[in-house]
Amino acid sequence: MSTPIRTDTQSPALHAADSHDLIRVQGARENNLKDVSVEIPKRRLTVFTGVSGSGKSSLVFGTIAAESQRLINETYSAFVQGFMPTLARPEVDLLEGLTTAIIVDQERMGANSRSTVGTATDANAMLRIVFSRLGEPSAGPSFHYSFNLPAGACPRCEGMGRVNDIDLTQLYDDSKSLAEGAITIPGYNADGWMVRIFTSSGFLDPDKPIRDYTEKELHDFLYREPVKVKFENMNLTYEGLVSKVQKSLLAKDREAMQPHIRAFVDRAVTFTACPECGGSRLNEAARSSRIKGVNIADACAMQISDLAEWVRGIEDPSVAPLLATLQQTLDSFVEIGLGYLSLDRPSGTLSGGEAQRTKMIRHLGSSLTDVTYVFDEPTVGLHPHDIQRMNDLLLRLRDKGNTVLVVEHKPEAIAIADHVIDLGPGAGTAGGAVCFEGTVEGLRASGTLTGRHLDDRAALKDKVRTPTGKLEIRGAHSHNLQDVDVDIPLGVLVVVTGVAGSGKSSLVHGSIPAGAGVVSVDQTAIRGSRRSNPATYTGLLDPIRKAFAKANGVKPALFSANSEGACPNCNGAGVIYTDLAMMAGVATVCEECEGKRFQASVLDHHLGGRDISEVLAMSVTEAEEFFRAGDARTPAAHAILHRLADVGLGYLSLGQPLTTLSGGERQRLKLATHMAEKGGVYVLDEPTTGLHLADVEQLLGLLDRLVDSGKSVIVIEHHQAVMAHADWIIDLGPGAGHDGGQIVFEGTPADLVAARSTLTGEHLAAYVGS
Repeated sequence: MSTPIRTDTQSPALHAADSHDLIRVQGARENNLKDVSVEIPKRRLTVFTGVSGSGKSSLVFGTIAAESQRLINETYSAFVQGFMPTLARPEVDLLEGLTTAIIVDQERMGANSRSTVGTATDANAMLRIVFSRLGEPSAGPSFHYSFNLPAGACPRCEGMGRVNDIDLTQLYDDSKSLAEGAITIPGYNADGWMVRIFTSSGFLDPDKPIRDYTEKELHDFLYREPVKVKFENMNLTYEGLVSKVQKSLLAKDREAMQPHIRAFVDRAVTFTACPECGGSRLNEAARSSRIKGVNIADACAMQISDLAEWVRGIEDPSVAPLLATLQQTLDSFVEIGLGYLSLDRPSGTLSGGEAQRTKMIRHLGSSLTDVTYVFDEPTVGLHPHDIQRMNDLLLRLRDKGNTVLVVEHKPEAIAIADHVIDLGPGAGTAGGAVCFEGTVEGLRASGTLTGRHLDDRAALKDKVRTPTGKLEIRGAHSHNLQDVDVDIPLGVLVVVTGVAGSGKSSLVHGSIPAGAGVVSVDQTAIRGSRRSNPATYTGLLDPIRKAFAKANGVKPALFSANSEGACPNCNGAGVIYTDLAMMAGVATVCEECEGKRFQASVLDHHLGGRDISEVLAMSVTEAEEFFRAGDARTPAAHAILHRLADVGLGYLSLGQPLTTLSGGERQRLKLATHMAEKGGVYVLDEPTTGLHLADVEQLLGLLDRLVDSGKSVIVIEHHQAVMAHADWIIDLGPGAGHDGGQIVFEGTPADLVAARSTLTGEHLAAYVGS
């Protein structure tokens, strides 16, 4: 007798596996989190809100994503784990229901000049295979089309695309001898190691002025090939100064240099496109191989939206699956709003938002589901017009069955959340608690800081300021600018708007003459080691050290963790770093100083009842109060602290490593240090990045104070509140890449709203409710 087939439509009993639909966090205490417990629904989009420094990143990145990655590493064998970073378990009592986490953050992509958008996304690798199969004449296998491998690189520039010319007058003063300090390169001191190799080589007379050298001596000094020499009982390599400079300084990426080295390189070196490969980086064989008249360098130089069309026109069954994948990758660029980039764009030049969206591309076509995607302000650098597109992509990732966690400030992005977790109520020690969990509607009615400000709309100003002069730009044509002529009014607040890729940065950073009184404040990483912190970066540590030294009758160097006062065990780092060769290192808190960084005897010295480690643990707000009153009154320190509080960084602790700051925090820190300068024109790049709705008002107040004190302020911005507050708007467009690069509007915000003739005008009109 056969078993009857069930025809009823009743659903079977709930399977045990379906009950795990929450990520549970209990007792999270990372950084400033105060025993936080939350339940996050899986396969939904959860947005984390709260002021800067409220603990959003500590919860999302420092706890949930960090533990997920640690647990995945533990699934490998002990042998494999030996090659992987040992990740410390986050400070949390319980984490349940975690899934694999994929982090898509705003970390800039490597500033290595060999890395491009194409090499970072596998698009180049696919193109190389296509050319190796279909290119006429073929240059050989795919690696013969790579500028990063000897087989494909131009021999003259070694695949860099540029050659350099060195101005010898910037390297040495020919009226002096080596012993008198003729070499003027940073780090080459007359009695230093670098110069002693020259003076002790036996090739040169250290006391003879360089202008008196014979032809042979000058050649040995500047261009001698590497040769072994005996130097103070050691075998060392001697080589000419020019090749030494080329290997030690010019091989590094300019952006990764310390400021004084960068300034020297800018003075001494001129870079020009390589005359042999015309800047294409490739050798003759790779350049002469073409498909439909286009070589691989031409293809990589095309705007990606054009390249996608070109690839669509190639039909060959032998590479059909590869072409389909390449097509999908290029279409993803266009879809995500990056169609204006080209594959040969150096990845180090992408903004934080562009870098984040580029990283997103490899996940859009992925078949993985039931993973957790973690985003850090994905709307950064996006025009209101593009935010809708980003929202659609986040929802698409969710609808495939993934858990999407987003740290965000923009109301348009918060609006699409299935679930909201609001942290606060304040920043730093005043934050770290959950203020609200629930729906967007619930947040709106909740009375929390985020809820109250969610529907904030800045109004257009009744009266705009009158310019005091103008900055003339004529014939600007860097990147995609199409011979732009524009007058930027001075003495007022000017906001430069336009979609991502329309040419805003090219106009402002590329065309405003740097130098004379122009202070440019952007979001690039602050070059500093993990020892750098707000106190060292702003120069605040100097007056603090002097105040401690004076109060205790000892020398200031004792109060530096990078100098005499350093804990001998960790050399003043506060942590012991274990280098794991090719993997990321591990940091453990130093047992001797317990992370305080100073030797015990230094902590016996007090100022106003506090030791130096206690002062460095203070927030800016606490320290401002501390140095204003009593025995600790220090006007120089107080002035710097006041500027930090003014830019909205009151919650930062003085000793927090700079490497842990967000892009917006870095920019505001730079702004605080530059406010002491005498610059007349301030250029800011998206200063609202990372700012809570409630803090945007404070930023507008700060911009007003800068203008009212006689400065000219030029801001590149997408935030409508800043646009509405401007005295003058310059709008670029109409589109991105070669569809942009023109001025589509200049005038007051009220005129822009009335005309509604541009994308920006339409969105601003909707925002102010006109």
